[in-house]
Amino acid sequence: MADPKARSLDAQSLVEKKLPELATLERLIRSLRLRTNVAIDFRVEATVSHGELELPIHSLVIGASDKTLPCLAVVGGVHGLERIGSEVVISWLQTVSELLTWDDGFRERLKHSRLAFLPIANPIGMFLTKRSNGNGVDLMRNAPVDADEQPAFLLGGHRISRRLPWFRGQSDGPQGMEAEARALCEFISREVFPSRCALSVDVHSGFGSVDRLWFPYARTSEPPPQISEVMALKRLFDRSYPNQFYRIEPQTEAYTTHGDLWDWLYDMKRERGVYIPWTLELGSWIWLKKNPRQMFSSLGPFNPQQPHRRQRILRRHLTLFDFLHRAVLNSEPWCEVEDKEILRERAMEMWYDRTR
Repeated sequence: MADPKARSLDAQSLVEKKLPELATLERLIRSLRLRTNVAIDFRVEATVSHGELELPIHSLVIGASDKTLPCLAVVGGVHGLERIGSEVVISWLQTVSELLTWDDGFRERLKHSRLAFLPIANPIGMFLTKRSNGNGVDLMRNAPVDADEQPAFLLGGHRISRRLPWFRGQSDGPQGMEAEARALCEFISREVFPSRCALSVDVHSGFGSVDRLWFPYARTSEPPPQISEVMALKRLFDRSYPNQFYRIEPQTEAYTTHGDLWDWLYDMKRERGVYIPWTLELGSWIWLKKNPRQMFSSLGPFNPQQPHRRQRILRRHLTLFDFLHRAVLNSEPWCEVEDKEILRERAMEMWYDRTR
């Protein structure tokens, strides 16, 4: 039931109560449909069910129709417990929506680039307040990719039981992926892969006390083929925002996993132009330190509970998104640099020196 108007009043009331992020997103979509000064493509990537309730996975693409132009994709809500990820994406989409009404410079940017949004990738998981989807599958362990080294027990993905966290699902092929995982991959394949220069950001929370920007791989401690471009983009970010606070590192600095969707997508795309998928991992441990009572809430370990803290998180990452949009539009300073070998050596020293 893709159209929210088609829901019964009881079902809509339940969505408003248990999944206010979807209600906010659908109101925003209705508002954006009235925009006539920029091209916007609205889609329902899939519809997923829980009992009699059907929930859509919405996507929006704003900007030029030429898919070969630079593209920034932003994804949230892959893990249902990490609602703040969807809220951060929707917050930026709200900012974009307002900029479209008055900022000629921003509208000019979108004549030469594309912004792709998948704000709530796992609506059933969010509705049920579960990390997994409705079938008990952890979507970020669901791709047909195995880790090169044995990851941590359970945490790295397993096929023991859907009753345990981090369950990968039973099928090992692309056709056996969950509907939500397939929808995300099809969205990225359609909207991002044709671009000659593309970045994506998947917003999560729950690890550490600092905000991290992870790049591939999650399955191996070996560097990705485009490590020079990763290092060049980091250098550009550091120079443009010398007080930026993110810890930029490969995901394997924290842990390795089976089935990472971004590993799967990166290896499919990297032969056809520059593409770097980033994971923004919000450091939620600091929220627990400041408000230990959050531990007694199912959402507490992953989401800021105090209103002022939530507001701070929702505005905290706008600079990052704006920088990444500018970076794909102006890719020469990090995609076409002459010192790629030097950058690779620096990256190896910074992130892959086993003697550290």
